Amino acid sequence: MPHVIIKIYPKTDEEKKRLAKAITDAIVEITDNEEKGVSIIFEEVTPEDWPEKVYRPDILEKQDLLYKKPGYNPFLK
Repeated sequence: MPHVIIKIYPKTDEEKKRLAKAITDAIVEITDNEEKGVSIIFEEVTPEDWPEKVYRPDILEKQDLLYKKPGYNPFLK
């Protein structure tokens, strides 16, 4: 039962619905799960809070778990 947590800059409800549908479709296709087994949460984070609330704890401190690394670092300007 995949449960996906997406941390993202604020988006419209329509954008979140479209993204949730695309992610659900990909999970169903790739993992052979049923759609009813997929759940998705969006945690909106402002750009100002992103470095300390997302980048440091979820990217810098979990590099060994990343399957797709970002091409930016907000702490290097």
